Amino acid sequence: MSAFSAFPAFAAKNVARVSVAGGIAATTLLLLAGPASAHVSVQPQGEAAKGGYATINFKVPNERDDASTTKVEVNFPAEHPLASVMPQPVSGWKVDVTKSKLAEPLKMHGSTITEAVSKVTWTATGGRTGPGIASGEFQQFPLSVGQLPEDTDQLLFKTLQTYDNKDVVRWIEAPKEGEEEPESPAPVLKLTAATDDEHGGAADSATAGAAGAASKQDGAQDGAKSGDTKSETASASGSDTTARVLGIAGIVVGAAGVTFGILAGRRRTA
Repeated sequence: MSAFSAFPAFAAKNVARVSVAGGIAATTLLLLAGPASAHVSVQPQGEAAKGGYATINFKVPNERDDASTTKVEVNFPAEHPLASVMPQPVSGWKVDVTKSKLAEPLKMHGSTITEAVSKVTWTATGGRTGPGIASGEFQQFPLSVGQLPEDTDQLLFKTLQTYDNKDVVRWIEAPKEGEEEPESPAPVLKLTAATDDEHGGAADSATAGAAGAASKQDGAQDGAKSGDTKSETASASGSDTTARVLGIAGIVVGAAGVTFGILAGRRRTA
């Protein structure tokens, strides 16, 4: 066999080796990237504005191949307590809301709040697809929360994810700006700047609009009254002028009559 005839077989073997090596490298990268991207996260529906209310979703993926997630515990930040937390029902899950006494009472809508939510726990009860979050799936847990703080840009929720094999993953590490993401980062809710249409703003706007409309109506009525008064004044003034003209005309006619009578008398005498 010549060197030229053996070259295709040699090249084919090398290509196969490169392909196998590339596949192993790609698989390794996917395995390394999988756990880092499959952490618990929280996102608002729309925006979470400071000082307002928002609906937020905790997204919990299952990162195990041989176990299902059966319990999720979300701890609320004690330094920024939230007095109002309402969970949306999730099929196949039981939810428990835990409240704790506050070190310092909160003022909200004219009321004093002495306790706030410290933890929300979802526990799998079973369903059509089986208990909990199966391998390769994720589940969202919605909450309506408020009133959001105005003195911070984010809220950190330390979360525990429990599997049916009793393993517990603690998503409790705080991400730091400018640094790599930690191995088990806690869910972080980013807050946006406060707006004018937060809770209660619509009522204030409606009240202001009604007051403005009433003010315009009163102004229109006052204008109508003023116009009527001016019309009456103009009418009275016109009547007075007419009377004066007629009076003067009568005097002139009378004087002319007297003069005519005197002249007529003189002619008869002559």
